[in-house]
Amino acid sequence: MKNIEKLKITKDSTIKQALKVISEGDVKIAIVVDKENRLLGTLSDGDIRRGFLKGLDVNSPIKSIITRKPIIAKKNDTKEKLLKVALLKKIHQIPIIDKKRKFIGIYLLDDLTKVKEKTNKVIIMAGGKGTRLRPLTKNIPKPMLKVGNRPILLTIVEKFKLSGYSNFIMCVNYKSKVIKDYFGNGKKFGVKIDYVHEKKRMGTAGALSLLKNKLKESFFVINGDLLTNFDFEKLLDFHLKNKSSATMCVTEYIINSPYGEVGLNNINISSIEEKPKHKFFVNAGVYVLDPKCIKLIPKKFFDMTSLFKKIISSKYKAVSFPIIESWLDVGRMGDFQKANEEYDIKFQK
Repeated sequence: MKNIEKLKITKDSTIKQALKVISEGDVKIAIVVDKENRLLGTLSDGDIRRGFLKGLDVNSPIKSIITRKPIIAKKNDTKEKLLKVALLKKIHQIPIIDKKRKFIGIYLLDDLTKVKEKTNKVIIMAGGKGTRLRPLTKNIPKPMLKVGNRPILLTIVEKFKLSGYSNFIMCVNYKSKVIKDYFGNGKKFGVKIDYVHEKKRMGTAGALSLLKNKLKESFFVINGDLLTNFDFEKLLDFHLKNKSSATMCVTEYIINSPYGEVGLNNINISSIEEKPKHKFFVNAGVYVLDPKCIKLIPKKFFDMTSLFKKIISSKYKAVSFPIIESWLDVGRMGDFQKANEEYDIKFQK
């Protein structure tokens, strides 16, 4: 049992304040209390991400996304009882209250049982030619370009390792020897790396059809030219809690229109908005898939967009996970320059 004061937040707080509490509290949850320290509810990272999908932003109040009837514990509850509840409900934190419903601490699943080693595979798509970054990629594959004086691929591996994932499969093609010579079997980086060699271009999903060993649990797929700093464990938790077959990370993209936008109803002008901003979500190139999705992939060029369309048409559940942390696709020369300028601030571990 731990008494963690820095987990507390009020119902009038903003999402930005809640994110700070969740981050600094380091147990992936904020406890919402009133002025008398009585428990009003909880707020998780997943609650916030679902709020963003509904149109909320960092300045929105948390009132509408609070979980108001969380699983709770009493001070004298036994470890066996709490462990049973945590495993049954698939939760990692249980707030503790006294007889007056005042928040007095929190039980963590990690404290109740030894955490199992994370065996989920991380598959990195690193076979692209990176033609938009020529001449930089003339003799080196794009994922091995240095950002922050280190290969992009190394940053990806280290980010996953920080989240507890150390089993990698790299799908390679163009200049694959450069990648294999640098990483080897991964031992010197404290991870295990296997390779799938694409004899021809297979797209962002096609190489999954070449996996020799059948996967038995949900696995990550990430493009080899991405930089982001979110906790990948949160992504897997989100995928599992939503009982999803396929989860796609999405990030908000904003287009600033340089013109006044005119709304029409037949020939009548219904509205005029000067230089509006259009916001929408785009594919962020990071996914969690269940093994059954691999059966939907043909052994030819096949991208993730086509796979998700097939997953949806097959009536499998597909959900989105909004990235609210830093994210950058290093696909163009301008992106490469931006990544180097921002690396120490946004992507340094």
